[in-house]
Amino acid sequence: MGVHTVLYRASGGRIGHRVPGLGAPMLLLDHVGARTGARRTAPLLYIPDGEDLVIVASKGGFPQHPSWFHNLRANPETTVQVGTERRPVRARLATPEERPRLWERATELYGPYDDYQERSGGREIPLVILEPR
Repeated sequence: MGVHTVLYRASGGRIGHRVPGLGAPMLLLDHVGARTGARRTAPLLYIPDGEDLVIVASKGGFPQHPSWFHNLRANPETTVQVGTERRPVRARLATPEERPRLWERATELYGPYDDYQERSGGREIPLVILEPR
């Protein structure tokens, strides 16, 4: 577990939700390994969208999807910590109709996503919507 995740969890979300210099806030995504069943946590930027939270499976522009993305596809019901609040969510992919609006919001909050898309080797970076359950 990285330092950011440890601080976020240990502080009950009081430290780590907002990171100076980043436009978007951060959450902790709990996910279960698709093959191993191991529990994991990933700190991720998120975009608020009404009651939903949107996360971007960019992996910094690498040509492969991040492991958490594969894990959510296999096990979409999970929990997130948003600041001091933990909440149950269900993950789904943004539809082709939702994607343009959400991508624009994501790049407004964190401009490097456009660069990541260019570097991704033709992979369309998925947008994952976390809906309350």
